[in-house]
Amino acid sequence: MAITIEIDHARTRARAAAAAGSPVVPQAVKGPIRRIKWAILLLTLSIYYVTPFVRWDRGPNAPDQAVLLDFANGRLYAFFVEIWPQDLYLVTGLLVHASTILILTNALAGRLWCGFACPQTVWTDLFLLVERLIEGDRRQRLKNIGAPLTPKRVVQTVAKHAAWLLIALATGGTLIFYFTDAPELLRDLAVGNLSANALTWIAVFTGTTYGLAGFAREQVCTFMCPWPRLQGAIWNPEAYTVNYRDYRGEQRTSAKKAAELRLRGETAGDCVDCGQCVAVCPIGIDIRQGPNFACINCGLCVDACDGVMAKLGRPRGLIDYESWANIERGRRKEVPRNRLLRPKTLGLTAACLALAGTIGVAFAMKTTASLSVQHDRDPVAVRLSDGSLRNAYTVKLLNKSSSAHRYTLSVSGIDGKLSIVGNEDLSPIEVGADASESLRVTLTAADAEQRDVVFTARDETGRALSATDRFVER
Repeated sequence: MAITIEIDHARTRARAAAAAGSPVVPQAVKGPIRRIKWAILLLTLSIYYVTPFVRWDRGPNAPDQAVLLDFANGRLYAFFVEIWPQDLYLVTGLLVHASTILILTNALAGRLWCGFACPQTVWTDLFLLVERLIEGDRRQRLKNIGAPLTPKRVVQTVAKHAAWLLIALATGGTLIFYFTDAPELLRDLAVGNLSANALTWIAVFTGTTYGLAGFAREQVCTFMCPWPRLQGAIWNPEAYTVNYRDYRGEQRTSAKKAAELRLRGETAGDCVDCGQCVAVCPIGIDIRQGPNFACINCGLCVDACDGVMAKLGRPRGLIDYESWANIERGRRKEVPRNRLLRPKTLGLTAACLALAGTIGVAFAMKTTASLSVQHDRDPVAVRLSDGSLRNAYTVKLLNKSSSAHRYTLSVSGIDGKLSIVGNEDLSPIEVGADASESLRVTLTAADAEQRDVVFTARDETGRALSATDRFVER
């Protein structure tokens, strides 16, 4: 089944709006989907604003902030998880896993993430709520565009932008809290004792939130975000996206004319061309024109259309979450089919589970200490006057725990003498908490045969770390 996602009418709408100098002004709507969106907005904003202040006891010498991106010390903390630069492969795995989940969501229900939980959508909804509370709903705001300024409008405009800036400042300030101790930074902010670096980043994030959520709303979702550009490659006609059941809605006519036609026993489409689906759309598209790459699948047009159908005494679902394949089946008067379980979705689900399992095992096997050995390159070996051969290595001990440990170094796999430069008696090496120690090590052997050697570092608890390298002739 070959389907082309229409993008021309989204571009035409954007060009027309730009030419007219008028932004998209969505109308408020009530309904179950809108209530779900409000619930998700409250949940996501609560998580975002509260998380930096959640505490997590990691013991002495460790930060107690539950989620902390401590770039200054090269640490990422998330509750019981601690990630060092050496563990960034786990972050890569998590990003791949998140991308796979996003693709799976798209295969099931299109741009569901975009319509409900994307930060751009959440903050745009919050800014729109403030705008409606201060300036009124769509009709009043459209009247205000281009109208002469009055004292009332000046007060409303100043109040709206002041509220937007406060929200943007709270957003930018909270984001900085994730990079340092939040309560301490909040105290510094209260007394005006912030560093220039912190103030600069707060200003940058505040301005970004204010600009994107206040002015670039639909442009971000339509033109700036890369996700819509991928729709042509990953869009699936069996996915449950927002669609218009044209076989039920056409031919469009007024409610009065449709009632007269039905009284005479003639067929009339359910769509009365009221335009409510377009009025409530945050992107400003007309879903009745077919699949659109700009549609974020928020479902507000579903609520709007269901409200009109209820008033007209018609069945709900003229616009609904429905697969495009079922729309075509409806045109042919065939029975709709639910094909959420299909090879693509099953394969993606299996991939998500496999990635989650792999990442879980990697986290479980992650140690709080490591040993690495690097052989000298120039020269790789030195022949001594007595005929024996010496190889040199750099041994690095990394202690990622919150307490110091003492390690005893030994070597196996060769009959030779191990020496630590500056520690001739091979006494235990102390590595501080959350620290590392590099050692210069030599290994001397009368037998010049090349072989693998195993370096072992054992701490005071008996736990052993090991690393393998080569003893070479030249």
